Amino acid sequence: MSDPPAQSSFPRRLGSYGGDTAGPLVIGIGGMHGNEPAGVFALQDVLRSLHSRRLPFRGKLLALTGNRAALARGCRYIDEDFNRLWGSERLEGEDGQRAEPTSEEQEQRELLTAIEIALAQRQGPAVFLDLHTTSAAGQPFVVIGDSLLNRRFAFGLQAPVILGLEEQLEGTLLNYLSEQGHVSIGFEGGQHASPSAVENHTAAIWSVLTTAGCLQPQDAYERTPPEQPVCPVLEIRYHHLLQANDDFVMEPGFTNFQSVRRGQLLARDRHGQICAPESGQILMPLYQDQGADGFFLVRTVRRFWLRLAVRLRRLRLERLLPLLPGVRRHPDQAATLVVEPRIARWFVMEIFHLLGFRKKRQQAGKLLVSRRWHEPGTFEAGEPNR
Repeated sequence: MSDPPAQSSFPRRLGSYGGDTAGPLVIGIGGMHGNEPAGVFALQDVLRSLHSRRLPFRGKLLALTGNRAALARGCRYIDEDFNRLWGSERLEGEDGQRAEPTSEEQEQRELLTAIEIALAQRQGPAVFLDLHTTSAAGQPFVVIGDSLLNRRFAFGLQAPVILGLEEQLEGTLLNYLSEQGHVSIGFEGGQHASPSAVENHTAAIWSVLTTAGCLQPQDAYERTPPEQPVCPVLEIRYHHLLQANDDFVMEPGFTNFQSVRRGQLLARDRHGQICAPESGQILMPLYQDQGADGFFLVRTVRRFWLRLAVRLRRLRLERLLPLLPGVRRHPDQAATLVVEPRIARWFVMEIFHLLGFRKKRQQAGKLLVSRRWHEPGTFEAGEPNR
């Protein structure tokens, strides 16, 4: 791989390949956070390889840059976290208009325009691959909204898969794109400065291109990838969200997926010690100045429940949920249920999880749970991808 260019030279549109034959549109986005350039470098590497080898290609690959201003400075963001601005209130201007837009709001307008133009011109289903890295060391992992089609793409990446992050983080680009009905995969390629992060991202891009059917596997890899063991699927159990002026400091030495025990000292802030509320594995411990997520705790989901979820969703049993007492369909959102909180104490969230309802929020004293959906005809006609 050649030396990466200066960060300030990154254009919004890194390049594209294909487009002459109808097929999926794969949009890769790197650098949503400016201290995470590895995804940008990987997209450039894949584009160079595709053009030099002139591989046959169905559909189109489009590579975009996220927060260009923050990339130029090498910091996570300039004014506000670029990957927390993609909620409906911000996009629709419902939270008030600023006299002067922030740096990230200007970036958002440009990136959203580029995405909308590509979607309007596509000749098939769309797949988004959002490339990130973490401040802590550890193996790569995949983040998805829990639909069967997202699972198929995620399992092809041969890395641990994390479910439930969309329940914890508001306003991410991944959530926004998933809510539009597109396949949306988040890939965390390793530590920010790790030399392997670019290689991990590069492998992830090739994998998504083959799973989408843009490339044949023999074209994507110079040699057949070695067989990998089945990777675990984990769910978020705890999220330590930081408040302003918390003076949060993570204890040194934690890595992604490191086991921790209940009561173990994990961090400190101005209130004192922060200990693990339960045993599990730690994810994304914060070792950088910017960021509002101190750490997450995750646990492994048993394969039995994953297989059961597939069977239940293919039977479309979610249609029966509104028949339960205290559960009704949302009047305006087809993929959302409104649940009485007292009912939610009896019909625990695991039942909704099995049927693909993972995003939850409170509204007017009610619990709203939503599931991921995909546009009709996405990749497999007639296949229920919920």
